Amino acid sequence: MTSTLLNFPRLNAPTLHHLPNGLTIIAEQMPIDAVNLNLWVKTGSAMESDAINGMAHFLEHMIFKGTQKLISGEFERRIEERGAVTNAATSQDYTHYYTTTAPKDFAELAPLQIDVVCNPSIPDDAFERERLVVLEEIRRSEDNPRRRISRHVMETAFDSLPYRRPVLGPEAVVSQVKPQQMRDFHAHWYQPQSITAVAVGNLPVEELVEIIAEEFSKNYQQTTNKLTLIAAIPEPAFTEIVRREVVDETLQQARLVMMWRVPGLMELDETYALDVLAGILGHGRTSRLVRDLREERGLVSSISVSNMSNLLQGVFSISAKCDVENLAVVEAGIIQHLRTLQTEFVKESEIARVQQRVANRFIFGNETPSDRAGLYGYYQSLIGDLEPAFNYPQYIQAQAATDLIQAAKDYLSPDAYGVVVIKPI
Repeated sequence: MTSTLLNFPRLNAPTLHHLPNGLTIIAEQMPIDAVNLNLWVKTGSAMESDAINGMAHFLEHMIFKGTQKLISGEFERRIEERGAVTNAATSQDYTHYYTTTAPKDFAELAPLQIDVVCNPSIPDDAFERERLVVLEEIRRSEDNPRRRISRHVMETAFDSLPYRRPVLGPEAVVSQVKPQQMRDFHAHWYQPQSITAVAVGNLPVEELVEIIAEEFSKNYQQTTNKLTLIAAIPEPAFTEIVRREVVDETLQQARLVMMWRVPGLMELDETYALDVLAGILGHGRTSRLVRDLREERGLVSSISVSNMSNLLQGVFSISAKCDVENLAVVEAGIIQHLRTLQTEFVKESEIARVQQRVANRFIFGNETPSDRAGLYGYYQSLIGDLEPAFNYPQYIQAQAATDLIQAAKDYLSPDAYGVVVIKPI
């Protein structure tokens, strides 16, 4: 089945194809002398049990260790010989692999990428060697203050959802997992019905689709098993202030991170007003918290606001860097701003500033094949819908002052939230 997506800005005109084996292909011709292939697999650390936490990321490493057709290292060598680039990333909700090639090389190199993703050998000896690399990455992560802070925040933000665990997994688990467990994990999750293949670049759409479809058909004749998705529900909002304090001697200044459980991608319509509120509070020098706490009162050296949308549930967070003696007054200042958001309408000029910033970033973020392929793959893979990929700026434009005051009341309680304080001494 093929459908051309209508009624979107001229910036984007991809076509969507569903193959009988369950694979989704998105293709778009773009007059730039490159082609990007993004393979999105709808599995990440959130799909793991505690007993194999870190498996999705470890598997990402092993994908490049050879297939029956390609010995270990041959894929990268052939990519580099053509001046192409390849990489991969693992998240909590997805894993994706991407290659950017010259158009003339796509027909040769795209099948190689599909082969390594679909058919990794996962030999025992390579598994044990790569385990050492992954364990070292985990240790480096634990030595990284930013990663440590992030871990404290996620463990505070969630009591039971798998987002509370690190994507890399704990050393104690990764040091014990077996090659066969990885083969089973790959066989279960790396099925065509959980893969979205996106190709954007300067080749005809028909050619892009044909190359991808032909290669996948060699690997999957039909849908082979039914995927079991995580049976989890969002956690309730905080009902009180949940406070966690940590000492980190490597820091020069204290960190304050306040967080609220908010809707995720499963409730996409609820995320837009929160995105605008994040912009009003903390994006740019004229945003409320930056202007007040950093520029005017000098209480923080930096402050930022994020509305992170995981699939099942999001986290709205406010992070500040300040001296220890200023922690209490900074937290109080942030709370006062939240109370104001719940009682006073945001000025149209403030909303317009955020809307313009979003529109500009959307345009700038659509300039390359890899930008577009990433955007399409993210939305199609996670929520099964491309439409929000194009219309995000319009949804932000549609947010009015009444929507913002309601979202602040619904989700950003000044009396119930999680807070992590990290002190240098």
